[in-house]
Amino acid sequence: MKKLILLAVFCLFAAPAFAQGPGWTLADTQPDTGGRAPVAPGGKVLPPGSSPLSVLAGCSADIDKICQGRSGLYSARACLTENKAKLSPRCVVDLAKLPPSSVPPCSRSPLCDNRLGPTREQLKRVLWNTGKVSYSYPFTLPVGGGATGVGIDSKGNFWVLQRAVPGQPQLFQFGPDYKLVRTVPNSVIGALEKGHTIKVDRDDNVWISDANGGIVLKLSPQGKLLMTLGSRGKRGDWDESKKQRLLWQPLDVAFAPHGDVFIAQGHGNESPNDVGLAPDNMIGAARILHLDKNGKFINQWYGNQIGPGKFGSAHGVGVDPKNGDVWIGDREEYRLVVYGKDGKHKRTIQMRNLMSAIAFDPKGDLWVSSGRDGQLLKLDRNGNVLAAVGNGSGLGTGQFVESTYMAWDKAGNVYSGDTSVGRVTKMGPLR
Repeated sequence: MKKLILLAVFCLFAAPAFAQGPGWTLADTQPDTGGRAPVAPGGKVLPPGSSPLSVLAGCSADIDKICQGRSGLYSARACLTENKAKLSPRCVVDLAKLPPSSVPPCSRSPLCDNRLGPTREQLKRVLWNTGKVSYSYPFTLPVGGGATGVGIDSKGNFWVLQRAVPGQPQLFQFGPDYKLVRTVPNSVIGALEKGHTIKVDRDDNVWISDANGGIVLKLSPQGKLLMTLGSRGKRGDWDESKKQRLLWQPLDVAFAPHGDVFIAQGHGNESPNDVGLAPDNMIGAARILHLDKNGKFINQWYGNQIGPGKFGSAHGVGVDPKNGDVWIGDREEYRLVVYGKDGKHKRTIQMRNLMSAIAFDPKGDLWVSSGRDGQLLKLDRNGNVLAAVGNGSGLGTGQFVESTYMAWDKAGNVYSGDTSVGRVTKMGPLR
């Protein structure tokens, strides 16, 4: 009996693939550049610090020596701040240039790096086999800061949100020929502290979020501000009974076919640190907010991490065009959580990868981004992997430090940004 149990466990974790999907292997994790590595035309990633605009360029050696691989912009800044007395003079200068973060260093969360053990960047990643896929980098973005995502409107225009260095523009529109059409000035959207998602709705309006800033912005197809949800710089609960309409780490936005809006909120490794900023928040950090297209409250539900239907984070959200189900990407728990449009839990699907973003392609097929695992995965409705694109974690062609929010053009190509690298990858066309 003991041997049978051991064999079953081995088959569960060592099986080459799901029956109908591609095979997979384990691969290493690329350290997070935190936007410090500039990108040359054509998508080639240059060594960190080769551009004067690179964020924390003068801290590369300090990060390697003191922070033991915590090289992402946000985790590195927290580490450097904690060890300011040990920093090189150049690093002290670069660190002082960054605007202060409103989010305390990660604590009281199982997602914070264990300083006595392996960090998240030392984890092995499940890498799925891909077919023959073409990868290219058609957009030219300013140096400095990762591209958090891309959205495509009905006319084939591309919208890209970038985590730019302080004072630089953050939102860009490109034409179908990949040439820059407009730059939305910061006087319109403000200086985003942690730009996160970007989505385009059925009316070609552009939606972006600032996770740390606690806001979701709706802009017209011409880049004019139409609506602000939340209050900039103030995070908290949306409580209609108190007429308190605040957001808590808004990370992603999805739309129902009739125009309703679902906002995913809650970074599992950051929101717990904010509880002291909103003492009345006793329900939980991760949540889904359901509004109509004009921002009127309809419903919301919460995670709390443990138990049937719960989720530790709500990093991605998508609405199934076939039945209106709301799919939630519980990133660090490696699972998908499915609710009906009425907010009632339907099922939870355990996965082998990070669940960072969720989208349904023009055919209605389900896709997810595996984030730090560096791929986009096509799934069936049971979570079985049917196909994969992306070459995994890294800085090479077709690789990602963190793949993220995705969109498809009319020719069947899929595009995804990289939150750590200032480039957008074009993949396909997919058949």
